[in-house]
Amino acid sequence: MLNAINLLDVITISIKAGEQIIDVYNSDFAVENKEDQSPLTLADKKSHEVIASELSRLFPEIPILSEEGQHLPYEERKDWEYLWIVDPLDGTKEFVKRNGEFTVNIALVHKGYPVLGVIYAPVLNTIYFAKEGAGSFKIEGMDTMSFQNEAEVLSNAEKLSAVELNKEMAAVASRSHMSPETEEYMNEVKKKYGDVTITSAGSSLKLCLVAEGKADVYPRFAPTMEWDTAAGQAIVEQAGGKVIQADSKERLSYNKDNLLNPWFIVKKASLMV
Repeated sequence: MLNAINLLDVITISIKAGEQIIDVYNSDFAVENKEDQSPLTLADKKSHEVIASELSRLFPEIPILSEEGQHLPYEERKDWEYLWIVDPLDGTKEFVKRNGEFTVNIALVHKGYPVLGVIYAPVLNTIYFAKEGAGSFKIEGMDTMSFQNEAEVLSNAEKLSAVELNKEMAAVASRSHMSPETEEYMNEVKKKYGDVTITSAGSSLKLCLVAEGKADVYPRFAPTMEWDTAAGQAIVEQAGGKVIQADSKERLSYNKDNLLNPWFIVKKASLMV
């Protein structure tokens, strides 16, 4: 199944969704609140429509779990071998603040773990992508019209590595969520590695910073959902990094009964905390 999926198709879908987001971003948009009080905009809805329509057209046999779509009961989802996990607009708070740090996230999950991921930041015009067996990559100033196939995309992209630590330890933390548990973990890192430079970032860009080597660790001791992390996990893991549950140290898994993620740590492979 994975070999039959062309990364360029998924990248193109993410950029189409990003175009819809930017149209709203540049307008005088309204903000609604969902039941959990998280923000929702027309951009979330338009992006979801594009992604769901295009993925269903190209890959009708693969079900879709999207933040803005219908969430089927676990009994109906539990036997899915493959599924798409989608966040049409990750970082809606950043979108509302108009700081540009929001993304389109699309992941393909196989038997509970992501094997393909695409993260597109429309304002930054930067795209991160990964496919099991191929690696993780980044392209700035993405123009899909210049590529004819997946091989061309890969050959023109910057390959990412999340293996070797920086000379000066660097961490990334949420711009909106810094819990006492996160601070406690960072103190443990400081005890082992000395001073740590902490950078703030929005949305799934935090995982991308680890994947591309700019950050060594991203601890998350605050709530996230599966669609917040699936694409980023694929990109980190294919770059050689790890996304592990804070307690069990097992890989973060997907399509669970409860779609809420446990606390987790994103880190380079060589980080020993």
